[in-house]
Amino acid sequence: MVPSGFDAPLGVHHKAIGRWLAERDGSAERITRGEARRYIETEFDKAVRAELSKVQLADLRVVALTGEDHGPPAIALICDNVGEIELGWITKANVLANALDGVVAPVGWRAAAYRALEQLLGYALPVFGFEEFMDEMSMWMWDGATDDADAIRFMGEFHGLDDIEEMTLPSHLRARRPDYMTRKPAPLKDMPPSLRDRLRRLRETCKALNAVADTTSAWRHDREALSYYLPHYEDGSCTLPLTLVPFDQFGQQLDEIADHAMQTNFYDIVGLTTIEEPARLDAWFESLRLGAEFIAAAQDLIDHNPMKDQR
Repeated sequence: MVPSGFDAPLGVHHKAIGRWLAERDGSAERITRGEARRYIETEFDKAVRAELSKVQLADLRVVALTGEDHGPPAIALICDNVGEIELGWITKANVLANALDGVVAPVGWRAAAYRALEQLLGYALPVFGFEEFMDEMSMWMWDGATDDADAIRFMGEFHGLDDIEEMTLPSHLRARRPDYMTRKPAPLKDMPPSLRDRLRRLRETCKALNAVADTTSAWRHDREALSYYLPHYEDGSCTLPLTLVPFDQFGQQLDEIADHAMQTNFYDIVGLTTIEEPARLDAWFESLRLGAEFIAAAQDLIDHNPMKDQR
């Protein structure tokens, strides 16, 4: 986890957090401005670290921001790592995996775990799955085409018919998907209790996170507010920094998608919340806790190979 930070020596964000700390701690001791700044930043960072201590799936950073033109302060949650999320036992499907890590789990179990992560993880982290990957490839390679016929038509007009045989088509990419991305997920009744319980916990923690109002959630942001507090995102890439698309099968395409973002910046914002009053910080920290529990549930699903319970 990356420490939280402040973007100015002393401002309205310090005052807002300072009032929240004063109400929380009940302290009325008089201190200097410099002491107050150090106390506010240290205590806020400590509180953030406590809530994010369980998060291992991503490097998250919190930044307190000051608004211009008398706007309220805000808190941004940012993801600082880039690349494929390692999925452990879910992706183990070959003979070498059998030799090194015990028996590979049935593909239906792995497909169920992958499907759950692909459907839910984006509620907390800036991560894209295979369909978002195909959307990016469609715009980049085939002028928005999503099937082979339209892609061939575009490439014939753009490149000439002689080169089409060497071109990658949508069906080629879909054919590369490993089994856990294409096979039908097993029903819960056919899973061992350890896997069934972890999938249920993942969905339950996601449901709890999504019950939080967008205005107080640490994991949501409004594009207009983002442009106001962090305007550099307007000119940056829309590419998310994390992916569930396996690099082994799609490395070249992932590199091509990420190229513009590497030159500017990834769309690594997780959430942005304005802090009009100290009570808003209480709600923000509660949502931060719920999101951390959800991500920890995802990590637990990835870390625990259910085949170990079958021995």
